[in-house]
Amino acid sequence: MIRSRDDVWTAIEDSSAIGAARRRATALAEAAGFDEHDSGRVALAVTEAASNLIKHAVEGGMLIRVHPESVEAVEVIALDRGPGIQDLNRALRDGYSTAGTLGVGLGGIARMASAHEVHSMPGRGTVLAMCFTKADVPPPPLRVSGLTRPIGEEVVSGDAFACADSPELAVIMMCDGLGHGEPAANASRQAVRAFVDGDPFGSSPAETLRRVHRALAGTRGGAVAVARLDRVAGTVRYAGLGNISGWVVRSDGRQGMISVPGIAGHHSRTLREYDYAVSPQSLVVLHSDGLSERWDLSGMRGVTARAPAVVAATLLREAGTRRDDACVAVLRAASPVAAA
Repeated sequence: MIRSRDDVWTAIEDSSAIGAARRRATALAEAAGFDEHDSGRVALAVTEAASNLIKHAVEGGMLIRVHPESVEAVEVIALDRGPGIQDLNRALRDGYSTAGTLGVGLGGIARMASAHEVHSMPGRGTVLAMCFTKADVPPPPLRVSGLTRPIGEEVVSGDAFACADSPELAVIMMCDGLGHGEPAANASRQAVRAFVDGDPFGSSPAETLRRVHRALAGTRGGAVAVARLDRVAGTVRYAGLGNISGWVVRSDGRQGMISVPGIAGHHSRTLREYDYAVSPQSLVVLHSDGLSERWDLSGMRGVTARAPAVVAATLLREAGTRRDDACVAVLRAASPVAAA
């Protein structure tokens, strides 16, 4: 079962941030059972990636966490708002540097990872997602990812998601607890608990949404949506209550999925389900209103073909607002082969 945690984003602005990032990465690797060699590989990659953000990036940031698809893996996401990489293929070659001071370089950083994907656009920025496992452990399947970010200086986010995933079927739930801080986070945690303790695969989205609605009684309540992706049939069934935004995203555009007005835990109209077609190249995206709906990935060449973590980080960078908690989750309609 995949569920959101309190993601801790670190601004990488000066050299003091490098040591903090390296220590967090090493601690997570050791907790996952990595030996000294594999922990050192993670530490070196994080050190180099953070150094690159300081040397070259605008508003660079990094997330280091247990991988959402596997407790045996460490995930590192580095993103920035520019300047972007003019020739990504060239930059991924070992030894290439625009300044002569990149250490092992972007290619070497990526090569240390068990799986990695990167997307960059000149003028917009770069997202690098890396996954690290022990030498004898394969990387996770990279079918689903999600990111959260709290408003302002809050420590916890009032938004959360959970997902049950298999090669054939995935069911995802997202909750945006009303307000901010601990009361909103409590509502979202109750929603996640109701989802996890239920039977996501054996229930329809509307049934799961009703269960979450009942569980949120006594909390602040929130907006909730549930999407059931059938990768074999090529369909997604969706039920939403409140202002969670659901989308089927294709390389040339997107289609919105319908939610009904209301507040889970308090006010509910008749819940309805809607079916949508998906192709193997499609993505299913859910996000809270901490992201503006005015985003368009069709103008960012190649991003929809990247791993869900790269797509989610790109959306958070492009559409996220600091005036609200934010949560975005991405499901891939097909089961890709993890990048090496």
